[in-house]
Amino acid sequence: MGRNGGSPRAPRCIALVGPSQSGKTTLLEAILARTGAIPKAGSVDAGTSVGDATPEAREHKMGLSLSAASTTFMDETYTFIDCPGATDFIHDMRAAIPAVDAAVVVCEADERKLPQLQLIMRELEDRGIPRFLYLNKIDKANRRVRETLQMLQPASRLPLLLRQIPIWQGEMIAGFVDLALERAFVYREHLPSEVIDLAGGDLSRKDEARFSMLERLADHDDKLMEQLLEDIPPPRDAVFDDLSKELRDGQICPVLLGSALRSNGVLRLMKALRHEAPGVADTARRLGLDGVAEAVAYVMKTIHLQHGGKLSLVRVLTGQFNDGAPVVATGGGVGKVSGIAGVALGVGERRPSAAAGDVVALGKLDQIATGDVLSAGKTAPAVALDVAPPPGVLAMAIAATERKDDVKLGQALTRLTEEDPSLTVANDPVSHETVLWGQGEMHLRVALERLRDRFGVSVASHAPSVGYRETIRKAATSRGRHKKQSGGHGQFGDVLLDVKPLPRGAGFAFSETIVGGAVPKNYIPAVEEGVRDALKRGPLGFPVTDIAVTLTDGSYHTVDSSDLAFRTAARIGVGEALPQCQPVLLEPIFTVEIVCPSEATARVNAILSGRRGQILGFDTREGWPGWDAVSCAMPEAEISDLIVELRSATAGVGSFVRRFDRMAEVTGRTADQIVAAHRAAA
Repeated sequence: MGRNGGSPRAPRCIALVGPSQSGKTTLLEAILARTGAIPKAGSVDAGTSVGDATPEAREHKMGLSLSAASTTFMDETYTFIDCPGATDFIHDMRAAIPAVDAAVVVCEADERKLPQLQLIMRELEDRGIPRFLYLNKIDKANRRVRETLQMLQPASRLPLLLRQIPIWQGEMIAGFVDLALERAFVYREHLPSEVIDLAGGDLSRKDEARFSMLERLADHDDKLMEQLLEDIPPPRDAVFDDLSKELRDGQICPVLLGSALRSNGVLRLMKALRHEAPGVADTARRLGLDGVAEAVAYVMKTIHLQHGGKLSLVRVLTGQFNDGAPVVATGGGVGKVSGIAGVALGVGERRPSAAAGDVVALGKLDQIATGDVLSAGKTAPAVALDVAPPPGVLAMAIAATERKDDVKLGQALTRLTEEDPSLTVANDPVSHETVLWGQGEMHLRVALERLRDRFGVSVASHAPSVGYRETIRKAATSRGRHKKQSGGHGQFGDVLLDVKPLPRGAGFAFSETIVGGAVPKNYIPAVEEGVRDALKRGPLGFPVTDIAVTLTDGSYHTVDSSDLAFRTAARIGVGEALPQCQPVLLEPIFTVEIVCPSEATARVNAILSGRRGQILGFDTREGWPGWDAVSCAMPEAEISDLIVELRSATAGVGSFVRRFDRMAEVTGRTADQIVAAHRAAA
C-alpha cells in the first residue's frame, strides 16, 4: 500500500550513483540483505557481492559497468541499477539513467570527491532525475553533518535538504532523528534501528532542524509558509506530501544518513523511496510518452554473454512486451524478442512477458543498441534520447598476437563497443593500425582484459602512430628512367617531372603538359600512380603532402613500354627529386578544449605549457560554477597521454575534446629526434 492507499504500484527502478569507492555496491548488498533477497550482504573486498561481479571488477575492486538486481519491500518491487562512478566508466551511468524513476546519490564527507560528485549530479540534473543523497560512512564522519552539507552543496544546483540529524554519543554517531517522522532511532548493526525517546539538548536540536527543513519546503508551499508564520504545527501527512511533491518537481534533494557497511539507515532509505520516489508513469511522462498506447521500452545496456548471445537490458515504460513480439527502434533497428529474462539477482528466470515498470533482459535483438527506444508497435517511438558517448581521450594501437586471431579480434571489438559505446575503434588508412579509443588509462586496460578473458583474444598494444607528414620548400625537376631487358619483351619508361611546393593544406596535385605524344595518353594514369607511390614515404620517412607534380616530357618504346614501366619510372623520378627540394617535417596541431575545476587551472596550464601547448585563452565554464575551460593549440604527439596527467591534476575529473587545426613545420632538434626515432623503429 502506498502512502495514499491503493494496491501496490508498478515496479520501480532506482539508480545507485556516486563517486568511485563511495559505497554504492555495498549499499546494494545491504538493501538486498535487509529486504530478504539474499541471506547475507556480500563484500566487495571479499569478491562476494551481487554487484561488480565480473572478473575484472573483482580484480580491480571497483565498479566497471552497471549491474542490476531486483527485490521486494513491503509488497512492492524495486530494481536497483548499480552504476560505476569512476570518470573512465561513467558513460554506463549516463546511458542508463534516462529510464530510472529516481536516483540515490551515494557519497561521503570527503572534499576530494566533490568534483566527481558534481559531474554525477550534473548528469542527473540535466536529465531531470529526482534524487536522494545518501550520506554514507556516517559512522566514520569527522565533521558535523551541517558542515558536510555546506561542503557538498556546491555540487548540487538544488538545495540539499537535511531529512535526518545524527544522534551523537561522545565522538560517535549512534543513530539519527527523522525530521519528517519526528522519531529518533539508534543504530543496531545489521538489524532494524531501535526507536528511542529524545530529551534535553537532542530534543531542542530536533525542533530547530525540523523547522529549518519546513522553512525550505515552505519556499514552494504557501499554505505551509502561513502555518509556520502562525506557529501552527503542520500535519505530518502534509509534510510527507510536500517532500514527495518537491522531490518529483525537482525542487529539493533530500539528504539521508547511514552506513552501508553496517546496514545503518537502509530501512529509512527504502521507506523514503517507497513513499516519495515517483513511479514508471511519472518517468514515461518525463520522457514525453504521455498517452502512448503501444508498449515502449528503453535500452539501458547491451550485454554479450560468453555462450548466450546478445542481451538488451531494458526498462519497460508503457504497455507490455511479449516473448516473440516484433520491435522497432528509434535507431532504425528492427527485431523480434527472443526470450525475456528477469533480473532478480542478475540475468535470471525466463518469463513470457514484461509490463510497464519491469527491468528485463530481451534476447537476440541484434540490430538494437544501447540508448534506443523500442516499440512493440509498427513504427518507432516519437521520443529519441541523446545518450551519445563523449569522444575518446586516450588511444592505443592494437593487434592480435597471432595472425589467425585477426577475424576473431574484429568480432570481439564489435561486441566490446556494443557493450560499451564509450569505446570506439578506428582504422588508420596510412599506418594500417587498428586504434582503440577510450575514456582513460583504466578504461583501456580493462578493455584489453575483457578481450583476453571474455573473448579469448590475446592482444599486443602500443601507442598509435602520430600523423607526421613532410613537405618541400623549393621546386626541382627530375628525370625518371626505367629500362630493363631480360629476354623477350623488356621494360621501358621515361618521364620528366616538375616538382614544386603547394600552400599548406593543399594536399597533392598532378598534371601533365605532354605535347607530341612523348608519353602516350594511355600511360599517363600509370605515371600518376607512380608519383603517388613515391609520395607514400619521403626522404624523412613520412608521407609527403602539399606538393604538385607535373609530367612535362618523356619517351616510350613501342614494344617494351607498359603501365608498370611508366609507374616505376615516375616513382624513380619523384624519389630523386624530393631530396633536392629541401624536405621539411610537418606535425598535426590540434585545438584542445580542456574543462577542469578552477582550483586545478594553474596546474593544468603548467601541464599544457610543458607539452609544447600554446594557451589560447581560458574562461569560466558556462553553467558550471567552480569550473574553468582552457583552450590551447597542441601538437598531436603531446596529446597522446595528456589525459593521464590531466586526471591526476584534477581529482580524476578533468577532460578535453580535440579538433584538428592545421599541419605545422617542425624544425631543429625536435625534428631531428622525431626522424631518428622513426627510422629506429622502422
